[in-house]
Amino acid sequence: MKLSSPSFSDGHPLPRACGYREENQNPELRISRVPGGTRSLALIMEDPDAPGGTFVHWLVWNLPPTTVKLLPGKLPSEARTGRNDFGNDRYDGPAPPSGTHRYFFRLFALDERLALAPGAGRRELEEAMRGHVLDEASLMGTFAAGGS
Repeated sequence: MKLSSPSFSDGHPLPRACGYREENQNPELRISRVPGGTRSLALIMEDPDAPGGTFVHWLVWNLPPTTVKLLPGKLPSEARTGRNDFGNDRYDGPAPPSGTHRYFFRLFALDERLALAPGAGRRELEEAMRGHVLDEASLMGTFAAGGS
């Protein structure tokens, strides 16, 4: 499975529009080579460089396995979002207090749709996915505090 973006290259800066204090729009993500038998996709965006430990910015599950791209601000109607560490059920972008942080987009191919209520947190999502992950792909972008 592959996760890519026309908005940034792996290991390079995310667009400023993705920032929490900017337009707070997720970057366009492209999904390819989803394995056969996939019933749904899940996505976790996290910052492992946050001062208090890994900070979750976006949780999405029950994306159809036929999803080939996620556009800024748009999710398929079947998709569900979870509670991020800002306390919101949506994408909330990078907001590093200082320095440059790394932001990992982790995509999971699952062998079932998840019976998980909207607003669930990362722990609940990971528990629901346990034993159902067929494949995983990741993409990492950086974001600097206060500038490019």
